[in-house]
Amino acid sequence: MEMHIANDTGRLSHDLAAWLSDYIKDVLSKQDRFTFVLSGGSTPKQLYALLAESPYKEAIDWQKIHFFWGDERAVPFEDSRNNAKMCYDELLNKVPVNPAHIHIMRTDIGPEESAIEYEKVLKEYFNDPEVTFDFVLLGMGDDGHTLSLFPGTEVIHEERAWVKAFYLPAQEMFRITLTAPVVNSAACVAFLAAGAGKAETLKHVLKGEPNIDLYPSQIIKPVKGQLHWFVDQAAAGNL
Repeated sequence: MEMHIANDTGRLSHDLAAWLSDYIKDVLSKQDRFTFVLSGGSTPKQLYALLAESPYKEAIDWQKIHFFWGDERAVPFEDSRNNAKMCYDELLNKVPVNPAHIHIMRTDIGPEESAIEYEKVLKEYFNDPEVTFDFVLLGMGDDGHTLSLFPGTEVIHEERAWVKAFYLPAQEMFRITLTAPVVNSAACVAFLAAGAGKAETLKHVLKGEPNIDLYPSQIIKPVKGQLHWFVDQAAAGNL
C-alpha cells in the first residue's frame, strides 16, 4: 500500500490527477486500451473537473479509455443521485471519449437484471479473472463503506459474483455494486478520501483490527495489484 497525503482537498485532487495521467500513459505504452472504474459521490467531482481541463484533456488519450462504474443507485439517469449522470456532467461530456467505450450500470431495467447484464459485459472484457480493471477509483464513506458495500450487508462477503444488486433499507432503494473479488483482481486501486469526518474511520480501516462487517473498506486488498490511498491532511489526522 502507498499513502499520498496532501495539505488540502484542492492539492489532493491535483496530485491524483497528475499521478493518474502518468499512470494511464504508462499503461497505454504497453497495451492498446485502459479500463477505468469511475466513482460516484461528491469527493471525485474536483478530480473529474481537473481531468476535463488542460493539460489533462489534451494529454490523456481518451479514445483508448473504457469506462465502468463501481456502483450505482437504482434511480433514473436524470436523477441527481445517479452516479453515471454525475460522471457525465463533470467529465465524460467534456472530453473526447468514445461513447461505445462507456458502460453504465443500467437503471432503466430491474436492479437484479442490471447486475446480471453488467457482469456479462465485464466477463466479455476480462477473460482472465486474475487481472481485471487497469484502474479502480474508490471513495470511503464516514461509516467505512466503499462501493455499495455498507456495514453489516451480506454483499461484503460475496465470493463468486462480480456484480450484485440488493435492497438497502436505510436508504429505501436498491443499489447495484461491484463486489470485492472483481475489484481485488484489478491492476491498481486508489481510494480518494478527504475531510476530518473520515479521520477516525480511516484510522480503524488502516490501523485497526480486521472487521470488514464494521469497516467494509478493509476488504479491498488487490491480490496482485497496487493499492493507493490519496487523502488530505484532515482525513489523515489520526494516523
